[in-house]
Amino acid sequence: MNKNPQIVNLTYLEDMSGGNKEVMKEMINIFISQVLEFAKEMKDLNNRQEYFKLGNLAHKAKSSISIMGMENLAKELKEFELRAKKEKGIDKYEEFINHFKQLCDQAINELKEINK
Repeated sequence: MNKNPQIVNLTYLEDMSGGNKEVMKEMINIFISQVLEFAKEMKDLNNRQEYFKLGNLAHKAKSSISIMGMENLAKELKEFELRAKKEKGIDKYEEFINHFKQLCDQAINELKEINK
């Protein structure tokens, strides 16, 4: 079975932490708890039709995603942020939120392997 290509790139995190393994471990743990919360909150905001808040949350999530080197997802979050704030393409929000969650789950699995 083919494994998905790795989606995290810890180069930025390594540079930012000066290669300190404990700091990296702590940042990874923070990321894991944050993205799980972001995904849940995105779903809740979408269900409540609070689209501007959803856009703000996408903006907030973008920095966490960027730190883990997930540049493609960071770009997608930026686009999603702008669309949500303008309430454009509402019918696609749920699909994007599921995509976000799926990629974050994959990243969490990769990070747990790295963080052992």
